[in-house]
Amino acid sequence: MTCYSELFTPTHIGKVQLKNRTSMAPMGPVGYADAFGGFHQRLQDYYVQRARHGVGLIITGICSVDTTIEGLPTVGLPCPTTMPIAFIHSCYQMNERIHAYGAKCFLQLTGGLGRSALPGFISKNIAPSEQTNRFDPRTVHREMTKEEIMKLIEGFVKSAVIAKRAGFDGVEVHAVHEGYLLDQFAIELFNHRTDEFGGSLENRLRVSTMIVQGIKKACGPDFPVSLRYSLKSCMKALRQGGLPGEEYEEAGKDIAEGIEAAKILVAAGYDALNVDAGTYDSWYWNHPPMYFEDGPYMEFGRILKKEVDVPIILAGKLDDPKLAVQALEDCCDIVSYGRALLCDPEYVEKVRTGRLDEIRPCLGCHEGCLGRIANGPVSCAVNPACGRESIYGIIPALKKKKVLIAGGGVAGMEAARTAAIAGHSVVVCEKSDALGGNLIPGGVPHFKRNDHKLIDWYKRQLELLGVEVRYNTAVTPEYAKSFGADVIITATGSHARKMEFPGVKKAVSAEDVLMGRETAGDHVVIVGGGLVGCETGLWLATQGKQVSIVEIMPELLGGHGKIPHMNEFMLMDLLKFHKIDVHTSASVVDTAESTVTVKKGDEAQQLKADTLIAAVGYLSENGLYEALKDLDIPVYNIGDSSQVHNIMYAIWNAYELAREL
Repeated sequence: MTCYSELFTPTHIGKVQLKNRTSMAPMGPVGYADAFGGFHQRLQDYYVQRARHGVGLIITGICSVDTTIEGLPTVGLPCPTTMPIAFIHSCYQMNERIHAYGAKCFLQLTGGLGRSALPGFISKNIAPSEQTNRFDPRTVHREMTKEEIMKLIEGFVKSAVIAKRAGFDGVEVHAVHEGYLLDQFAIELFNHRTDEFGGSLENRLRVSTMIVQGIKKACGPDFPVSLRYSLKSCMKALRQGGLPGEEYEEAGKDIAEGIEAAKILVAAGYDALNVDAGTYDSWYWNHPPMYFEDGPYMEFGRILKKEVDVPIILAGKLDDPKLAVQALEDCCDIVSYGRALLCDPEYVEKVRTGRLDEIRPCLGCHEGCLGRIANGPVSCAVNPACGRESIYGIIPALKKKKVLIAGGGVAGMEAARTAAIAGHSVVVCEKSDALGGNLIPGGVPHFKRNDHKLIDWYKRQLELLGVEVRYNTAVTPEYAKSFGADVIITATGSHARKMEFPGVKKAVSAEDVLMGRETAGDHVVIVGGGLVGCETGLWLATQGKQVSIVEIMPELLGGHGKIPHMNEFMLMDLLKFHKIDVHTSASVVDTAESTVTVKKGDEAQQLKADTLIAAVGYLSENGLYEALKDLDIPVYNIGDSSQVHNIMYAIWNAYELAREL
């Protein structure tokens, strides 16, 4: 029986028929190119896995059309023009496999980064007009020559011809989108040219219109060309995004201009618009963190559906199939899933068969996907096998073992799941009456609600796999030694570091407040500006509390780049929006009944404080491991009890250990 049948009716892009209305959103395959600019076997398997489980349309991540114009690393992204025959050979076999499952595949082509390039990633700093770099204003990008522009357009056309030969069903032009190079041509703030590629909107869109016209001429009118399209820039200024619901004057492309641009682009020949919003200057709009509500692009799709007569593809936190069906009513024709398909490649088939409780949820953390790009290929925080499906899956164990796991937090649950799939007999002992560990308090704020969904998913997986969970059972050394296990895994987690302050006021932990064991007053001072302190502060501020954050270091969140950029930018903007009082390079030196004294340098200031919260990190609870590590059987320590880190590393370490037991 097919559930959510609206998602599973056929549709078309041009003359290409899709079996259903689901699409895999394009996500950059950085690190997945082979030595010849083709698709590495891992990348092929990654797309085929999603096609196998029901996705109607695969849109690949960006592929370069020319690596020489910007001096892109030749092994960074696939590129059809580097060695066309090699590219065709790698992709043709992939497309044969994708087509075997009735899915279609479009190759996404990009023109480059321009001012949005991370410093050092490219060797030639170019832009439509002279511009400073988005991330480092000290870096200046020179204006492109006409010769370079024409070479870029030619690269798109050549790449599309190669894509057609490689068996792709169409291409998508990565153009008026996210503040990349071609979007910089389209936006007046970035394009100050005085030639035919600058000035009027038609001129600023000329590169994008010449690309589609060239592709249609070379590949034929029936070869579909989709356009990745941001309707609105969502910028207050350079390097400054506008938050959802915030009133501000648009500095980039506003909705009126976005509608006009869409009409020009569709008239030029684009067969579909793949819609979102934002630029690198408002980066969280293009990659919505957990702080967004679901479906943030629906309003933009709804607008464009009324203005253009081509299919609208829409992504953006539409993981709830009820919301996806709602979007199909008046916002889009095809629902696109990005991170949802990183987390769970079987997402579409599970929706179709109504197994929603078996869908592994995306947390919106960006740690495993965009957060990894600098150090490794794109993957997923909660799905360690993502992007390496064939080489890093779970292999049935030749020798079945009895496994005791002490601790039912995320590391313990992942170890239990993985070990059980491998065929081992697994018992999880949890000292409390609930699984989840630190995810339980962590998931209390509305914007962290998917943490609780992850707990529910694990509970369902352990149930399906027949894992025995013993609640209210604290594992002692004596219990462990008498259990008769072949392998013991300690995943006993961590506890909040306590901090005493001079004066009369006692500090409570963020966990105590989140769990309702302590009630926060109207004036809250949080000591510690890491992720826990900042998110707790944001949660309390949304309840109308007056919040101050005191951090001893010069910057919040451990400094720039400690969490993925889009999450960092949005969280920092939200702290400002909710008027959270931030004191960096400061410390609490005294407390009174209703105040705390904060000192920064030689200056002291009193802050109102009904409640003082210490959010100064966590300490590993590794006592059980230390007591058991010398047993005559293997004893492993994972998760926070080994090293306090984030959810991703707890899951990845547990997966690695348990798949090799």
